[in-house]
This record gives sequence, structure tokens and C-alpha cells, in this order.
Amino acid sequence: MFSRFPNLNRSQRQPSRQRSNISSRFSSRGKDAFAIQRDLAEILTACRFYVELYLDGSKDGVDGLFMECKGFKVSQEVVEFTEVFPEPWGKAKRGMLYTSKLPGAKTTIDNISLRRGLSGSETLWNWLNAVQEGDWAKQRRNGSIAVYRQNGDIGALFQFENAWPISYSVTDNTASSSELACEELEMACEVFKRISPP
Repeated sequence: MFSRFPNLNRSQRQPSRQRSNISSRFSSRGKDAFAIQRDLAEILTACRFYVELYLDGSKDGVDGLFMECKGFKVSQEVVEFTEVFPEPWGKAKRGMLYTSKLPGAKTTIDNISLRRGLSGSETLWNWLNAVQEGDWAKQRRNGSIAVYRQNGDIGALFQFENAWPISYSVTDNTASSSELACEELEMACEVFKRISPP
């Protein structure tokens, strides 16, 4: 069955069932052992995050706070192919089919959406407008998204590169509504990766 993978041994073809002995990592009572245990135990909350995005005309270089940030997804293309082998298949003496899945060359990065309360700032709109007017090459921006621990330290840090806006929307206004008016910006980016916090 594995003749088409001559360079892979059995441990490489199948997921390992071995489990590391985590307790051995904390056998010492030093500061590093407790730091590792803290990192593994704490689950980060979705409400404590910060978006760093430098735009033209932004106050202090960063344009306000965002209420919602979504679209963190990177997916790998899957190439699937089927091979026929001279092995029994049901009542047939040969013709067994084996399907393999391999990673392809294409990586897809979803668009990132930023949502915040509508204010007098026109920075997000001006960013989109500059791209629409043909100045898109100079409007690409790098930024980061930090998710914080309860003690205020950065627990997870994501970086996006060469981002540019593709859509801008404002929530519907209703006289009977008590909700905040919000604006939402969707941007495409070429690189999205997780990096180690400073």
C-alpha cells in the first residue's frame, strides 16, 4: 500500500501516538517551569485585543480602537489523487483504489474585517478612497493583532503584511434603535502569520 512512498518510513506515514510526559517538564521548581505551566494553562479571552494599523491622517499613527476584528484564517490547498493497484477489491482480483492527499502550492489567506464605532474620523474611508483613485501601490500597510492575557501581557501576536482595503460599510440607521452606529472595513492581505510576542 505504501510502495508509492519509498522514502517514508511507517512513523512518517502515520500520526505518532506517543504522548510527551508533560509532568517531566515541570519536575524542576524553577521560575521557567512555572512560566511554561502558566502559558499552557491560560486560555486567552476574545475581548482583550489590540489592532495596530498605521494610516495616513491617523492620530498618533494609530487610528482608534476597534470593537471587532475577524477573519483570521490561513488554509493550505489540498491536492488529492487516486491510484489503482493490482490488489483484490471486493470480488475483483485487482483494481484496489488508494487515495492520497498532499499539500499543494497555493495558500489562501482570508480577508480581515475591522469594526468600530462610527465617529467623525474619515481615516478608514480615505484609505479606501485612495485605493479606488489608483494610488493602491502606496497604500499597502503592515500591521499586527495582539491578544492579551488577564495580567496585561501579550499572549498571542499575529502580523499581517501588504494589506489594502477592499470594502467599507456603515450599519443601518433606525430611529427606534439604541445600538451604536458602526463602520466596518474589510481588507485583503498577502501575508498573515503568528509571531512570538516581544
